[in-house]
Amino acid sequence: MVRFSLSGVRLDQALAHQANISRAKAQEWIAAGRVRVGGQVVTKPAYRLKGELVEAEPPPPSPPIVAPEAIPLEVLHEDDDILVLNKPPGMVTHPAPGVYSGTLVNALLGRYGGPAEEATRPELVRPGIVHRLDKDTSGVMVVARHEAAHRRLAEAFAGRSVYKRYLAITAGVPPEGLLSAPIGRHPVDRTRMHVGGVAARHAQTEFEVMAQAAGHALVSAVLHTGRTHQIRVHLKHLRAPVLGDELYGRPSPLIPRQALHAYELRFQHPRTGKYLHFTAPVPADMVQSWEALGGVWPDGLLLQSRSSAS
Repeated sequence: MVRFSLSGVRLDQALAHQANISRAKAQEWIAAGRVRVGGQVVTKPAYRLKGELVEAEPPPPSPPIVAPEAIPLEVLHEDDDILVLNKPPGMVTHPAPGVYSGTLVNALLGRYGGPAEEATRPELVRPGIVHRLDKDTSGVMVVARHEAAHRRLAEAFAGRSVYKRYLAITAGVPPEGLLSAPIGRHPVDRTRMHVGGVAARHAQTEFEVMAQAAGHALVSAVLHTGRTHQIRVHLKHLRAPVLGDELYGRPSPLIPRQALHAYELRFQHPRTGKYLHFTAPVPADMVQSWEALGGVWPDGLLLQSRSSAS
């Protein structure tokens, strides 16, 4: 509720100033009968105040709109059932409170002509999304183009029949092998996950050190489960956090994000059952960071071209 008293001023001008809204918005409030002057509803924006008590009831906030956006995507494969893409770092997978645009969902709605959606809980607007990558994690993702494909892919991910391999540059050298360490919510900081945290769930990651340089490591991480921040939390637990990971490690002058990339994805096509295998080239910032440490890339990894990395 907005309350004030003024004299000699138009009602719409006074309301706009007192409520910190535009004059056009103030006029909308007045026309909607949301403003009382001296206890009486006044619907004339030009009414000149005479010192009466003005009471204005703001309208309820409109639900956020998740709209189609023309955002380019790096497509690795596309057919009538699925889209496989290389998600860039910095792109949020789906909307969240306060983040309604620039997400992969906005890009998908724009690509396939989906309608804008009003949503009191925008994080639930996830057309086609089967799995997600953190905002600053890059790499290969699969998206379902219809409900049947979504259902079958979701079953494959839940049944752990999808092969997911990531590449990480770590600050420190983790031990190799299969790590089984349950992950739950951090008991104090709710934005973080933690080994053995609140309501911890079974989590397994298989690590291989592919190369070392200057106390750092190039690590292959195969996910056997899919917990939130799993690789990042497990590497922190092993005292070799992902390079540049501000949440579980520390910032790095070498890279402005966590050096984590979803490199490889294998799964059965949801309609044909054919096994598909995709890799997303290592992004330029990770290529440059590893080489700045003096590291050499192992043979066989798909890297971006030197011209795009420079």
